[in-house]
Amino acid sequence: MTRRAQGRNHLLLAALAVLVAALCLASLLIGPSGLSARLALPALLGQGDPMLVLVMQEVRLPRALLAVMVGAALGLSGAVLQGFLRNPLAEPGLIGTSASAALGAVLAIHTGLAAAWAPGLPLAALAGALVSVLLILLLAGPRGGTLVLILAGIAISALAGAGTSLVLNLSPNPFAANEIVFWMMGSLADRSMLHVWTAAPLMVLGLVLLTGVGRALDALTLGEDAAASLGIRLGRLRLGIVAGVAALIGAATAVAGAIGFVGLVVPHLLRPLVGASPARLIPASALGGAAMVLAADIAVRLILPGRDLKLGVLTALIGAPFFLHLILKTRRQGL
Repeated sequence: MTRRAQGRNHLLLAALAVLVAALCLASLLIGPSGLSARLALPALLGQGDPMLVLVMQEVRLPRALLAVMVGAALGLSGAVLQGFLRNPLAEPGLIGTSASAALGAVLAIHTGLAAAWAPGLPLAALAGALVSVLLILLLAGPRGGTLVLILAGIAISALAGAGTSLVLNLSPNPFAANEIVFWMMGSLADRSMLHVWTAAPLMVLGLVLLTGVGRALDALTLGEDAAASLGIRLGRLRLGIVAGVAALIGAATAVAGAIGFVGLVVPHLLRPLVGASPARLIPASALGGAAMVLAADIAVRLILPGRDLKLGVLTALIGAPFFLHLILKTRRQGL
């Protein structure tokens, strides 16, 4: 990378970091209680009216933190999967982890575990994500290629979707079915620091597993044979990516529900700004994903403040037309 390109990349990352910080501050200041910055910021540090301290530290702070964590996990995972599969339409849901995590959460709601034990829902979702990783590694095998990996992910996703539909079909009453449907739409409302601490360890594990894959993905743009000749161990790379993405997406789905299209849209928006290098796209997509989820979460509070507009619904309304645009663009290019 030339010095000029490196400078542009650093400038982009700095701009995205500033955008995330600004949106995070806005997320902390926006809410139904209408707190001013003069009262809200000291309350965030534990000063002032105890009720305001409770609102800032137990309601708004976890919501803003989760928006950053979930958005970064989705954006980073999308960039890594698109680089590994060399497919611009790849996104985190492709390997079936989010659908499996959703099935685990739905089972927790259906059986009453979520109501009886607060950590039951996120832990059940994490268990669903873990099962999906084991299944995908079992189905893809130690030497399976990217096509086998994609097919295994589609099969697991379809199976988990069918399981979720079955649970809805067997739901004992309409209230339980409504709770399941609303959870699956994705939201950051009514989350607490418990959700932050539940998701954080698995997200850190995912980040550790995906640290350093950028160089391997750069080599993979030359083809699998060329990457292997450069010393990239493809089997080990695939194992690390599947486990890392599953940890990030499983944790994100466990605490926020199903939020789609962030991992697809954000890498596409940022790719022209970082060139063709997957290594440069990964950190930019993490920051871009955090900014997008923060902005969407602010929007759901401003568009319909009296109604519980779901975060996943808004991202889908933005992402679905973008996905259609990508398909038409790909068709025009004859790919």
